[in-house]
Amino acid sequence: MANPILNNKALGLGNLDQQNNTWAPPTPQPVTDGPVSRWDGGLMTVKGTASATIMLLALILASATFTWMSIDEPIPGQAVQLPMGWVLGGFVVALVAVLIASFKPHTAKIAAPVYSLAQGIVLGAISRAYSEMYSGIVTQAIGATMGVFIVMLLLYRSGVVKVTNKFRRIVMGATLGLLGFYLISFVIGIFAGYPSFINDASPLGIGFSVLVAGLAAFHLALDFDTIEQGVANKLPAHMEWFCALGLTVTLVWLYLEILRLLAKLREN
Repeated sequence: MANPILNNKALGLGNLDQQNNTWAPPTPQPVTDGPVSRWDGGLMTVKGTASATIMLLALILASATFTWMSIDEPIPGQAVQLPMGWVLGGFVVALVAVLIASFKPHTAKIAAPVYSLAQGIVLGAISRAYSEMYSGIVTQAIGATMGVFIVMLLLYRSGVVKVTNKFRRIVMGATLGLLGFYLISFVIGIFAGYPSFINDASPLGIGFSVLVAGLAAFHLALDFDTIEQGVANKLPAHMEWFCALGLTVTLVWLYLEILRLLAKLREN
């Protein structure tokens, strides 16, 4: 899920100035395991965060491509056989990497690449399965994801989309509601079957996918604002990787939701 790791405590943004809607810089605290403060060694920059994000996306692409090419061509009339052991393993490793980074942001320089390589395995297998069912859908999903990213960046930079406290509360509240819905649906699905509209191509199902993809897109605005606030508050350089990881998680989420939405549209 997007952005649970980019929280104020982990970022060290200090206290929120309710009047000006800005983060007050925290008081630097030296570490206790050495003579060098964690605030030494460079500061976070937008350029550095962008470079880290590009590297993480490149690792995902490389890992996904390798996984895609490793999957055997399916027998005509049969579904593609995915390496489920690798997929589940990649998902677990990616989740663990995100959790480690969320509790120890300074480890993100290692945890983020591990996440990308592991998540690439998952995305490569899922994308290959969708590609076998719907020709060209992966290219469309990648293009749409890039398009949404660019549009949201332009809207954020132009001030059309402003990340205020109310905006954050609404987006995060909707995200928590979505997580709760998925959890309840999973529990109900054990006994009575998973709600069909989540995956089917009905108008309700398509509307649900549009809603979730839109929520993922709004999380991009939160990511942009978090990066901007981190730079403004002169966070240490290792936070570039931490913020890049959060942005990458959001992009992966957005890609998967767009992929599912396009598949539903193909069914109509």
